[in-house]
Amino acid sequence: MDKFIKQLDPNLDYINHEINDGKCYITVASNRKEVTCPFCGQSSSRIHSTYNRTFQDLPIQGNKVFIIIRNRKMFCDNPDCSHTTFAERFDFISYKAKKTRRLEDEIVRMSINCSSVAASKALKENVVDIGKSTVCNLLKKRNTGC
Repeated sequence: MDKFIKQLDPNLDYINHEINDGKCYITVASNRKEVTCPFCGQSSSRIHSTYNRTFQDLPIQGNKVFIIIRNRKMFCDNPDCSHTTFAERFDFISYKAKKTRRLEDEIVRMSINCSSVAASKALKENVVDIGKSTVCNLLKKRNTGC
């Protein structure tokens, strides 16, 4: 499982996983020593707090995957920065997103040639929990229409 997580991001460490009712919950944590402030670019190693952030990823062996990351909130020590704290960010998922970029790519790929209702129904069966409006929003965001 650790190799799977490292493919997502080498800065993540596998903690544990649990499979219930066709859903796999994988808990991970960052192994970075320093995190860069997204607002000013200064590095920080001072942790303010941690919280769990949950998002969906591509399925594994027919199980829908939910990744729970122990995300850190960091202090920004730059006195010129407009923020005193910031949350750790990762390249594989957009800020505040509930799905990884690769899952969004798969949703768009599967939805591009059918209606949002049909795409939502097919995706719910074996890929991801998603509604037709989310399918439409992703297609609009990628300029492929709905």
